Amino acid sequence: MSYALELGQMLVDRGLLSAEQLGQAQTYGREKSVRLPEALVQLRLVETAVVRRAQAEQLGMQFLDHLDIDAVDASLTAEIPVQFARAHGLMPLWRRDGRIEVGVLDPLAVAGLDSLKLMLDEPIEPVVVPDAVLSDAINKVFDRRAGASQVMGEIHDEDIGIGGENVQDIDVDIIDTDDEAPIIRLVNALLSQSVKERASDIHIEPFERHLAVRFRVDGVLYEIIQPPKRFAASITSRIKVMAGLDIAEKRIPQDGRIKIKVAGRDIDIRLSTVPTNFGERIVMRLLDKTAVLKDLDGVGMGAQVLVNMREMISKAYGIMLVTGPTGSGKTTTLYACLAKINSPTRNIITVEDPVEYQLPGIGQIQVHSKVGLTFSAGLRAILRQDPDVVMVGEIRDRETAEIAIQASLTGHLVFSTLHTNDAPSAVTRLVDMGVEPFLVASSVVGILAQRLIRTLCPHCRKPVVPTETELRQLGFTREKFLADTPGHVYAPQGCQECLDTGFMGRTGIYELLVVDDEIRQLIMENIDSNTIKKRAIGKGMTTLRDDGARRVMMGDTSISEILRVTQDDMLALE
Repeated sequence: MSYALELGQMLVDRGLLSAEQLGQAQTYGREKSVRLPEALVQLRLVETAVVRRAQAEQLGMQFLDHLDIDAVDASLTAEIPVQFARAHGLMPLWRRDGRIEVGVLDPLAVAGLDSLKLMLDEPIEPVVVPDAVLSDAINKVFDRRAGASQVMGEIHDEDIGIGGENVQDIDVDIIDTDDEAPIIRLVNALLSQSVKERASDIHIEPFERHLAVRFRVDGVLYEIIQPPKRFAASITSRIKVMAGLDIAEKRIPQDGRIKIKVAGRDIDIRLSTVPTNFGERIVMRLLDKTAVLKDLDGVGMGAQVLVNMREMISKAYGIMLVTGPTGSGKTTTLYACLAKINSPTRNIITVEDPVEYQLPGIGQIQVHSKVGLTFSAGLRAILRQDPDVVMVGEIRDRETAEIAIQASLTGHLVFSTLHTNDAPSAVTRLVDMGVEPFLVASSVVGILAQRLIRTLCPHCRKPVVPTETELRQLGFTREKFLADTPGHVYAPQGCQECLDTGFMGRTGIYELLVVDDEIRQLIMENIDSNTIKKRAIGKGMTTLRDDGARRVMMGDTSISEILRVTQDDMLALE
């Protein structure tokens, strides 16, 4: 019996495959000229890991269902191109008992193993590893090998230049790029490292004697490297080439866009350059197109806020406002609301600047101010499209505000954002724009203020006992604290998993003002926002500080993080 038939019969005997499915895989293999194991995987008749384990068992080889990346000897991959590793589905792992153990997907793909043996000039022993595990290991090991600091250290003065004329294309994975131009390798390493470290922005800032490169991770900037000043022009020119900008024009700001792939993930980069005294300053905003949008249940709202939000977004008409500073997660919340109410029976249209994520089943319009497509013009056009629900990215002026209010009063549900510190201040902002208080009172159904807080790294957070001052700032007495918690909260520490920051990821804290009859009357009387806030708190509204305190007591974040993010809220209540 052949190897393939033995493997197939083994899976049938163990009840993992039926005889009919085996026959189907054999037919498919003959038609597509692939071996039986690959036919089983491609047809998804058996899980990939099960097939690989059976192959290893049949051939008397070791099978590893996971790999410790830190244990991989990176020196073994130093002279091996990542394209070779991916093409042949293999990677050297470590030395053991006088041999180099090599992780492989297919133990019968001997051509790659023979080539690798010539490259390493040492005895090798293949070890079978599931496809997803080995692919992830190849990405991480080769990504680590190409860190920005290491690449920068390999660049010499004679290497400096833009290098390469090819603009990065979305179909080219920068980890696979084999361009040897040092500046290209440095820029690619920066982009790759930024994605690996979950950065939302990259800042490249020229100063008098050096160049600073910083990543914004979880809302906070961290310096990554300081390339010599002589690198500045080449790095700037390379990035501008990638974005299709004019590299000769250095006197005016320019905006561009780059689409790349990093470790198989589609990344959309928004690029902005501005001239400064010491050269062009560059900021790149990274949007991961493969990121999964959060639903309303997953953005971190408390139970009561979530109940009220579900009720508000289910209304037939009215305005729902989300407020907060830039980068506080307003767009994510609005997308979550739209996704919650999206259905074939509703016509939902948005006008945004920019359109950050594609929402299936929803019409999205990109603002283009240069050709007259502003928020107000876009909103006017939307209202002629027979919408049920409208989202306006931001209310910036009186015209947009008045059109949005009229839309809500004529039977449309309108979502939008404002830049205010808390929920009641949104009322004052609309009135300051010139909107009549009675129009605000009759159209707005709810205002949600929010902030993003960093969540503690689950691997290294440490328990601490808060001081009396910290408890007072959170609005707790010692007695209430001891009654509601086990006697401690958590603080950041820092480890390898969180890049020594003590935090990993972000979530939201929320303040929801429900506009009921009493609040509506206060708005019509043009009462100041502080009075409205105090009345809303008396009616049960949870402030940003209170919601932050809830997250501290749950162990999600630290007291210092809440105090940092809600400082304005505390000052307003003093």
